[in-house]
Amino acid sequence: MGILGRQLWSFAGDSDRRSVSQLLIEPFVNYNLDKGWFLITDMVITANWLADSDNRWTVPVGGGIGRIFKVGNQPINSRLEVYYNVVRPDGAPDWQVGFTWQFLFPK
Repeated sequence: MGILGRQLWSFAGDSDRRSVSQLLIEPFVNYNLDKGWFLITDMVITANWLADSDNRWTVPVGGGIGRIFKVGNQPINSRLEVYYNVVRPDGAPDWQVGFTWQFLFPK
């Protein structure tokens, strides 16, 4: 388990470019099961500080399941995650679905 955070600000560049002030917080939990299976939650919470207060946040809740396995000698990490955006700006989707198929190259 852990947490990742980032804040982006614009401070230079073309004067006709829009300003940026965005926060990202990503708490994650991975729980390993037998035979390469795992449970995961990896919510990406964002805030656009320049948006109106009622359109500022995106807050998903959910998680998924995955498995690490081999095809021949090639290790692969595959997972499926589903998140419901309990807080979201106008026009944002209600749901997020993500699928990962990741080739692993351990030493």
